[in-house]
Formats: sequence, C-alpha cells, structure tokens
Amino acid sequence: YWCAVAYVNTCIHLKCNALPQDITCLAADRMLIFASYDNILHAFARNKEVVHTYGGHKARIHLLQPFGDHVISVDVDNILIVWNIQSEEEYLQVDFDKATFAVSAVLHPSTYLNKILLGSEQGSLQLWNIRSNKLLYSFPGWHLAVTTLEQAPAVDVVAVGLVSGHIIVHNIKFDETLMKFQQDWGPITAISFRTDGHPVMAAGSPVGHIALWDLEEKKLMCQMQDAHSTAIAGMSFVPGEPLLITNGADNAIRVWIFDGPGGTGRILRSRMGHSAPPTKIRYHGQNGEQILSAGQDGTLQSFSTVHEKFNKSLGRGSINKKKSKKKGLKLDTMVLPPITVFASEVAHQSDWDNIVACHQGYITCTTWNYQKTSMGAHKLRPEEFSKHKPIDIYATAVDMTSCGNFAVIGLSTGQVDVYNMQSGIHRGLYGKERAHEGAIRGVAVDGLNQLVITAGSEGLIKFWKFKTKDLVYSTELSSSPSGILLHRDSGILGIAFDDFSINALDIETRKIVRTFSGHHGRINDMTFSPDGRWLITSSMDCTIKTWDLPSGCLIDCFLVDSAAVSLTMSPTGDFLASTHVDDLGIYLWSNRSLYSLVSLRPLPADYEPSVVTCPSTCPMQGDEETCDEMIEYVSPEQLGEQLVTLSSLPESRWKNLLSLDIIKKKNKPREPPKVPKSAPFFIPTVPGLIPRYIAPEEGNDTQSKVVNLGVLAQKSDFYTQLEEALSTNEYTAPLRLLKSLGPSNIEIELRGLAPEGGGSMEVMLSFLRMIEMMLHKKYNFELAQAYLALFLKELVLKIECNAGRI
Repeated sequence: YWCAVAYVNTCIHLKCNALPQDITCLAADRMLIFASYDNILHAFARNKEVVHTYGGHKARIHLLQPFGDHVISVDVDNILIVWNIQSEEEYLQVDFDKATFAVSAVLHPSTYLNKILLGSEQGSLQLWNIRSNKLLYSFPGWHLAVTTLEQAPAVDVVAVGLVSGHIIVHNIKFDETLMKFQQDWGPITAISFRTDGHPVMAAGSPVGHIALWDLEEKKLMCQMQDAHSTAIAGMSFVPGEPLLITNGADNAIRVWIFDGPGGTGRILRSRMGHSAPPTKIRYHGQNGEQILSAGQDGTLQSFSTVHEKFNKSLGRGSINKKKSKKKGLKLDTMVLPPITVFASEVAHQSDWDNIVACHQGYITCTTWNYQKTSMGAHKLRPEEFSKHKPIDIYATAVDMTSCGNFAVIGLSTGQVDVYNMQSGIHRGLYGKERAHEGAIRGVAVDGLNQLVITAGSEGLIKFWKFKTKDLVYSTELSSSPSGILLHRDSGILGIAFDDFSINALDIETRKIVRTFSGHHGRINDMTFSPDGRWLITSSMDCTIKTWDLPSGCLIDCFLVDSAAVSLTMSPTGDFLASTHVDDLGIYLWSNRSLYSLVSLRPLPADYEPSVVTCPSTCPMQGDEETCDEMIEYVSPEQLGEQLVTLSSLPESRWKNLLSLDIIKKKNKPREPPKVPKSAPFFIPTVPGLIPRYIAPEEGNDTQSKVVNLGVLAQKSDFYTQLEEALSTNEYTAPLRLLKSLGPSNIEIELRGLAPEGGGSMEVMLSFLRMIEMMLHKKYNFELAQAYLALFLKELVLKIECNAGRI
C-alpha cells in the first residue's frame, strides 16, 4: 500500500542518487560533486546522477581535493591517490609514513601549476609536484597538528589552522610567517577569507563559535557566538559577496550576511533539522502540508511537505526564557528535557497558544505558539506542585479539545487534570483524587467535548463527562495498555497493549469491535487513515502494518531497516510520515491506493514481509510498478453455493421492464406526423375574369407502415438458441444473449415466443427452464425476477384472455 517517495529535509542533502552508506567526505569543482563513503569515491553530475566511481583505497577516505582534470583522495592509512576524473584510472599513488608525516590537510595553492600543499599531524608541511611525483619543499611547521589549510586572496599566502587554536598566515614562497592569531575555543575547524574588498578572515571552532579577524589591524574584529550548537564543520565566503555559508554537526546550514555596524553577521537564510533523532511527529492542520516534530535535542520544529522554505523552528523548551537568553546556549541550565508527547489544534491558533507538550521525566507541561513560532506563556502543572518539584512524578499523556480551549494532561500518579489554554488556569481534575490507580498511559477527548477517555496502567479504560468530571463507564482490558489513539470522526479508539496486541473500541457502544495481533515487539505508535478505515501501527520488530477495520484483517505489512518510533498520516490521505530509531529524517510514504490498482484482499497468516528501503530525495525504480496480482485477479461469477449473486448490469437494463407500456405512452407524440403536401409546378386557377386559385383537396394520406409478417417472421438468434437448449439443456448462451439486449429488445424477444408472434409452446417451456436454471444456481437473481415478471405479464396473461373469450 505504501510507496517510498520522499525524505523530508531534517538533514542537509542533495537531491541526487542515494549512496548506500553515510557520506564522510565532500568536495566540488565547477562541473562535478565528489562524495565518498568508506573507501569508495563517487562523482555526481547535475547534482543527481553518479557518473564516475573510483575504487582503489583499502581504508576510509577522509580528505578530498579536486585538481583540474584530476581529483586527489587521502585515506586514513595515509595513502594519497590522484585519479583521472574521466578515465577513472589511478594517475599517481603516494604512500606516507604515519610516524613522520600523517596527512591531515590538503590544498592546491593558487597559480601553483601541478602542485599541492599537504599538512600533517606532526605539524610540518610539504609541497609536492603531482606531475613529476617530486617533493619540492618541506616546511618545518610549528610542531602542532595541522587541522585545515585555506588559500588567502593574496598569491603565495595560505592560512594554516592548528589543533592548539592558532591560525598562521604563512607565505609559502619565502617560507615566512606574516601574522599569527589564537582562539581559546579549541582546534581550528574551518577558515575562509572575504573577497569583497574587506580584509577579514573567519575561523570556526569545535564549540560552534566563529571568530572574525581583521587582517589589516591584525586583531579580533568580532565574535559570532553560538552560530551553531555543535562544531563548525565547514565555512565559505561567497566570492565577491558579503555572505558566509556555514554548516555544522547540529544538522543546520546557514547563510550569514555582513551588512551591519561592527562587522558582525546576521542570519539571512537557514535550513535546519533536528540534531538528534525525532521522537514524536504529528500532522498539523487539515491541509496536510505541515508536520510538527519533537526531537531528542529538545526542540520542536515544523517541517513542510511542500517546500523547505516553509519550515519553522519553534525553539527549545526552557524553564525561564529570559535567563536562558542571558546565559547563552552552552551555559543554559534552564533548558527543559526532550518532548515525549504533544498535541496541537489549529482552532484559535492566532489568538493564543495552540500546542501543549509533555517533557521527559518532568511534571510541567509547556505551551507553544505555532503562529509566533516560539514557546508559549504558560507552564501547566497541578497547583499542589506549584512551589516544589516532585520526585518521580511526571506527565505521561496529553490531548487537546477540538475547539482549542482546553488541554487534558495525565500524570504518572494516575491524576488527570484540565487546563484552560488561553489563561493557563487549572480547571479541575477527574476522580476524587486521581482517575486511575496506575500511571496514565493515554488520554483522549471526543470531537464534541462530551467525553474524556483515559487509560491506566492497571488495565482500565474509563469514560468521563468532560464538563461535570463524573465517571460514566469503566471497562477492564485484557492487558495493560501502552497507549491509545482516538479517531474523532468515526468514534473508534485504538488501544495498544503491552502484550503487542491491538484493540479497536467503539466509544458509542463502549465495546471492543476489533482485535488485532501479529506484532512481535513493543508497539511504538499508531495512526488512523482520514476516513477511519485503516489503522496503521509500527513496532520495535521493524514492521509497519496496515489493518482494515471493516474486515478486521491485515492488508499490508512491510519491514524497514530501523524500527519506526512514530507515525502520522496526512489528513488528506496521500502520505504516511514516519521517523525511525537513530535517524534524523522524517520519511514520507505515498498511498498507492490513490493512483494505482491495489489488492484489498487480506494477507495470509504465513505472510513473510519484505524489507523496504526508506525513501530518499531521488525517484526509486520500484515506485512505478503496478500491482500485477490485482490486475490478474478475476472475481468468480458465484462466490458460494449458498449465496444469492446479482448481475453486474445497470438498473436501467432490467428495472423498467414492467413499465415499458407506460414509458411508451409517455413518449408517444400527441398527433402523428403529417406528410407535407406536394405543390404543383403550375398552380391551377379557376376560369374567369378575376384569376383565382383552385383550393387544395383535403385528404388523409397517412397510412400505417407497420407490416404484420405473421408466420413469415424470421426466427431471432435468441429463439434459435432456446430451441437448441431443448435438446442440450444448456442455457448459458441464450442467457448471455438476453443480458446483452436493451429493455425494448427484450420485450420484443419475449413477445416473439408466443404462438401469436410466431413462436411455440415448446420454446416458451424452454424459456421457463432457463429461468429455473437461474434460480437454482442463485446467480443473476434480479434478472431472473424481471424476465419472469415480464414473461407472465405479456404472454401468459394474454393466452388466458384468449382462452376466456373462446
């Protein structure tokens, strides 16, 4: 049912062919993009197809350098290989001794033909001629490991970043140090120079800060702290523009513009995702274009399925936002734990906060404002815990009313509270002290704000009046529930159990209507299709299963490489979104039943699911395949001997057979058509002095054109086949012919069976035997009734009338 279609941009990627493993090194020239994983190097053209593959390294590649018609790669075993880009052949291979010169950086100095500069972990530099394979010069260095090399705008000048945090601006032509800088944030991770007329050098650090150095005055110009939450992985100034592009291990890429006083930069554009795997995703709104995602990094973000420019980051939860801003990102002790579960509604989202979230091991629930893309103003927790933080008491479940006015929160103690979303005021609790004896595993509010449904770890499902907080009904479950999910439109409550089974409960009758079993691991999440016909579940056994609620059967099942921790289906029914263990991405699966033939038959009990590759940003070859099984399947004419089967003919072919006389009478014209009178060429006149025309004679020239052939009428095909069936007793052919005729032709054929119409009593008996065969086999049931009724009306009654006259 589900077809892998897309990979939502929660991580930085190119829209190209996916490589089988994570990319470890990336470089580009004016024509190609080079990407390596493990010991294999690939070249991409037009950002989407692999055109070259280079395999010759024995160890993981960690350095790449495009070099004209060649590309240089260095692996962790200290082997340097120069590749011919077009022929994919080795041009040169150089082995370095790790003890004396472990290559840690590579650079092609500007205007240095056929030459590369290598940096080492020992601190020394070497200048090599690749064409002649000769060491031209060796620089003694600074006895500290070289982390990065960068060409300065001036010829012969390069910047050398060291592990100690020093930056050396060195003239390699005269082996002379021009200037020296130092950062206190650890090793230099990246260096870049402005080329728009400002003598500024930017340097990255492992803590996410960026330092901007004035090369004329040889001093620090400004600092951009917390540019990224993790180490700066790479940076580059756009040639001739005051724009700096940076990326880091926090899964973000940012464009900074330097147009303000003081030389500092501000964010112009950014693309970012979770820096840690998402834990919970839910579609927001009814258009199916926004997905809210909470991650282990503590952030709440909104990702667009239409375009990445509509992505939003609502930020990180904090106990006190003002104090957090003063302390900064690194020293923030007010940050809240990651969000475990949340609920959102679009109603009143422009008036007040419309998202409420529970945090891991934390009793306070936070509100968020989607319109303002920030954390809300309220902290929701019971009044008795307003002055002190309890130990081992935390929020476990949350839901919002469809109107967006109230939030219902369940705690690990079994307490269920109601809060007003506009004011944040506590509006009561369910039960005298607590709703359940065990921890709350799930809460749900129906679409009309009449019922609140709670599930406890002790194995009870309780129904409460929303306004009066009175207990309406309580039912005991077969096992302890692990979570619940309500489909408000259909009133079906999905219940996942700790024994890996699933129940569907009707909240109107309060009875279990479906029971599903088949998972072999903890059920992580559930989601309903918009029409409530499907329940889709994910489990730690790495399967995603689709259950059909009307038939109570499993209709789809597939395996993924990593277990899906959260699922959500689009309100429009076109996509299923999933997040997986140790994966930063949100994957989109297309609903194939919307655009192709898909079998609706249940899967057999011994069905072995196949492993499906998670979606990527490139088209997959298997996406366009059709379901051959569905195309080849032909439904039998009779499903069972005890069942009455109807024909597939439209009602217009048989329903009005008894009303043909009325229809003909209604369609009959009021007067017959008149034949136009033929005028003579010369109009006759009356003799006399005054010319007068002769009046035309009135006459009735209309006469019937219907010819009664009587016994001379030719036998029809249907009549002939009925005669043959008297001897063969096979009525399939005449029945097939009769089904192909229209109502008027059927009436003509049945009238022709009587002796008055040229038929015989034997053929009439043959027709009745055909009807008997249809009733005995119990198929074409409505046709048998209609044909028999018309036969009795037109023929049998006519014979009886004639006999009565005699």
